[in-house]
Amino acid sequence: MRQTLKGSWRLLTIAWRLNPRKTASAIFLMFGHVTMGPVMAAGLGVMTDAVVGGDGAKAAWCGVLVAILVMITLTFGNFAHIAYTELSEIAERDLVEELMLLSNGSEGIEHHERVDYADELTVLRRDVRRLTLAFEALFGTLGLVLFGLLTAILLGRVNLVLLLLMPVAALPPLLSGRWAERRIDDAKTSTAESTRIALNLFRLATSARFGGELRVFGLRDELRRRHRQEWGRTSRGLAGAYGRGGAIRATGQVLFGLAYTGAVLLVIRDVVAGQGTIGDVVLVMVLASQVNHQVITAITLLGTLQRVGSLLQRFRNVRKLVTVTHPEPVDQAPPARLTGGIVVDGVDFAYPGTDTPVLSGVSLTLPAGASVAIVGENGAGKSTLVKLLCGLYQPSGGRILVDGTDLRRIPAPAWREQVSAGFQDFARFELRTGDVVGLGDLPRIGDDGAVATALDRAQGADVVARLEQGLDTQLGKSYTNGAELSGGQWQKLAIGRALMRETPLLLVLDEPTSALDPQAEHRLFELYAEQARQVRAGRGAITLFVSHRFSTVRMADLIIVLRDGRVVETGDHDSLMGQGGLYADLFDLQAKAYR
Repeated sequence: MRQTLKGSWRLLTIAWRLNPRKTASAIFLMFGHVTMGPVMAAGLGVMTDAVVGGDGAKAAWCGVLVAILVMITLTFGNFAHIAYTELSEIAERDLVEELMLLSNGSEGIEHHERVDYADELTVLRRDVRRLTLAFEALFGTLGLVLFGLLTAILLGRVNLVLLLLMPVAALPPLLSGRWAERRIDDAKTSTAESTRIALNLFRLATSARFGGELRVFGLRDELRRRHRQEWGRTSRGLAGAYGRGGAIRATGQVLFGLAYTGAVLLVIRDVVAGQGTIGDVVLVMVLASQVNHQVITAITLLGTLQRVGSLLQRFRNVRKLVTVTHPEPVDQAPPARLTGGIVVDGVDFAYPGTDTPVLSGVSLTLPAGASVAIVGENGAGKSTLVKLLCGLYQPSGGRILVDGTDLRRIPAPAWREQVSAGFQDFARFELRTGDVVGLGDLPRIGDDGAVATALDRAQGADVVARLEQGLDTQLGKSYTNGAELSGGQWQKLAIGRALMRETPLLLVLDEPTSALDPQAEHRLFELYAEQARQVRAGRGAITLFVSHRFSTVRMADLIIVLRDGRVVETGDHDSLMGQGGLYADLFDLQAKAYR
């Protein structure tokens, strides 16, 4: 109950913050809609007594009043629905934006590797779209509070026993409803993994991007089988929870029904004994009917509010997961230029939730102004090391020093402004072509001249030349007239985006040319090496790249060889070939493939 109350208060404060006028209007209209019921019941009771007493005029006026109350109830209910629907749309946008911020606005990306984060996110993505019901529940519950007060006053006037009987009778269905919702929420959490897998399979089976591979390998029925299996696990888990919840809810309703019958019999006994009127019987029967309806409504509303409380608690859980604690003060600015370079000092790293180290005792120096290549077999830890240098992960042990300053003491946003990166798993932003590249340097996103220069450096001008509207071409199939590009063309735009910042302290290229042919990659890295030599005198910038193509790697000033998360060799191409170690073996193996 505490979580429900906290969630309701949070929801109300969100509504008030977003639009106080609409919030006040919704509360007023819902109060009017719900509280007219008891007043209408009182009017029917008075009208009945007037009819029995032969007072036609009074009965007629009471009838008119009841009719007016019915119209007010319907009118207020309709406009209340409009008000909280508008509020829910605003609040949904606000919470979706908060979810986007929580997911991508944190310092690092460790939380993306956590299973508990993935489970919370799966439920949030599904439930955040249900805020219309949440606001209906919130304002409906506020109206029910006033309804309960008016009903208590009217019942107490007829018989004080009823004042105690009806609230007590309402407890079983309310408590059973809360129990059921807890079981359902637990079931959602326990089935989040299978739900996430099923949704991913659905995405794979319906995406045009993977259509060719699915057809070549005949994967249609296999994906359907796996989807049915995972969705079946989810359905069985949820169906069991909903079934048990329905049974306990029914038990609560039966108990209320028995109390309802007892209340009517009690008033009839008083009337027979001359201690009440026929109007009292009508009043109690109408109120009891309304109370029964409102209890059923309250169960639904409180269940919804309980889900909202759980939803907002999940937001708090996600916020904790993405919050990075700093054991050291964050009080140093990044250097204006690199003079010594970047030192990796005994760095260990394991992904969250696992005990398996990805990097172990990694120590190396990236000299200022150098072009550095990282090579190694798949799974050696190359991309992980690159992301540590970008500040996307924090080392589990050891430290990274930038000109002698621990990277953890430099504010993440300040360091990121000095870093530019192109990754193999680059994003395909479905935007205007110029903006797709310009995102790499937001202050200059609208500068088409700067975009064209970056594309020239990335050897991607040919991509724009083939587009009908050049840099103004809309990309992506999300738009009716959006242009679709090949994988290599998308990759050239991503490389151009990485080169928008002309003088970063650290330029990272983590296999950004995997979709290009070897000759194109070689020409591109020759250009990078030349540019690195040009800017090293000014800022001491480091160019760091990862590639499986050794014809490209050999151009680097320094080559770092990783195996099983450890540095096994360092040096330039000639020295490493002379050692006859892992690098020489890998180079010779690849060279034979081209002979």
